[in-house]
Amino acid sequence: MMQQAQDFQSESEALYALVTSLEDEDFERKTSFKEWTINTVIRHLHMWNWAADLALENADAFKAFLVELRTHTSNNGSLNEFEYKWVEGLSGQALVKTWHDFIAEMTVRFGVADPAMRVVWAGPDMSVRSSITARLMETWAHGQEVYDVLGVVRENADRIRNIVVLGVNTYGWTFNVRGEEPPLPMPHLKLTAPSGELWTFNDSSTAELIEGQAEDFCQVVTQVRNIADTELRVAGPNASNWMSKAQCFAGGPQAPPPPGTRKVLRNT
Repeated sequence: MMQQAQDFQSESEALYALVTSLEDEDFERKTSFKEWTINTVIRHLHMWNWAADLALENADAFKAFLVELRTHTSNNGSLNEFEYKWVEGLSGQALVKTWHDFIAEMTVRFGVADPAMRVVWAGPDMSVRSSITARLMETWAHGQEVYDVLGVVRENADRIRNIVVLGVNTYGWTFNVRGEEPPLPMPHLKLTAPSGELWTFNDSSTAELIEGQAEDFCQVVTQVRNIADTELRVAGPNASNWMSKAQCFAGGPQAPPPPGTRKVLRNT
């Protein structure tokens, strides 16, 4: 089975373990991400997991789904409203079960698919490997607001290397989406994995350098933390510029959260 598919399932299982014992009313707690509730997060993850799976199995059906979604939003409907209607109002543990059951099914399909095969998406087409990596990234990133609101410090595993690689590969995207030319050279990365292993990327340099915990780098490129709220050590104008607005996800340019606004909530 493709490693990225297994890693997606493992990250989803970690989030499932976090929420499986919650009471239904707990799912209406507001997170620090746009005041999304835990219900909102799980609905969002489930619908886009389903959409990625649909794109893998039936490109035309996915395109029809996308037309329906874009028609809704072009008529001033919100994405959250669309997702709520799409899951027919499911919430709480009933929603969790539906989300969790589907993950097992889609993991099998992605796991045996050709990693290099191209699939359609809301943005540019991508490989199957990139598609399931994006699902892992989004599960990890949106999962962070759930960990935060529940006051739980996440224990990461080395599967976050997938997110590090995605962050590195979207260096140019961070600038291009803002109409800017990506500055060269790319910074050298020296990141410590959860296991303690050292991960390095790009040409060795002390003039352009990002160094620290891989988890912190993932938090910055997914915009779940401001760089000021991490312990990353940054040297050089290109590195500083990148970390001030890094964005490893599709869509229009998004600003990182202001310093101090995204954090684990204590005594909740």
